Amino acid sequence: MVRLKVIGSYLSPYVRKVLACMELKELDYEVDPMPPFIGNEAFARLSPLKRVPVLIDDGLVVNDSTVICQYLEDRHPSPSIYPRDIADRARARWLEEYADTRLADGLIWRVFYQRSIRRRVFNEPADEAVVTQALEVEIPAALDYLETQMPADGFLFGALSIADISIASYFRTAFFSRYTIDAARWPHTAALVERVQALPVMQKLARYEDCTLRLPLAEQRAALLAAGAPLTSETMGTCAPRPVLPRTS
Repeated sequence: MVRLKVIGSYLSPYVRKVLACMELKELDYEVDPMPPFIGNEAFARLSPLKRVPVLIDDGLVVNDSTVICQYLEDRHPSPSIYPRDIADRARARWLEEYADTRLADGLIWRVFYQRSIRRRVFNEPADEAVVTQALEVEIPAALDYLETQMPADGFLFGALSIADISIASYFRTAFFSRYTIDAARWPHTAALVERVQALPVMQKLARYEDCTLRLPLAEQRAALLAAGAPLTSETMGTCAPRPVLPRTS
């Protein structure tokens, strides 16, 4: 019997981070692959901020991707997804937070949401001024900082960690809106993201992402089932789409 359940779309960078951690730890899980903006009242009771992912572990409800990953690490410590050294662990958590805030703000809420979600889900035009500001100012500034933190090769702390997974997850979702890192300007960041995305666990998740990428919401669940995704028997995504406020922390 599957004990772990994750609520959230495969296309979400927050959900991808959690699923990658679960795959690396070889945990048995199932997914209700719904985006937050179609969650019903049952979902709202589990996630009062109406955000994904949500983890349910034998009746325990855990919200927020960072909290979930730390819970999984405590519950299933091997293999570890956090550096052993205390200072490195603190840096990894900081870079995870930087991805969840600064990268999410520019790549997800100002580019992916504008170009993909608003157009495909809500039938609204993108605010191109918001997109332009992100592409020309905010994302380059974020990448300038990241480039100073990146290793010349390998992963950030030697072994793969939550920091590598988090950073790569946001650029994967941004790619759905045709954004890629300028490897000439930010070579170390581009190389790290490429290394992480080439990992077998990320490629496995990418296959599920790709099979739903351009499908209407109503058709995505069937496509995932056909692709062999480990889905729940029921979904909480039964409401008409409604806007969700961006994360601020």
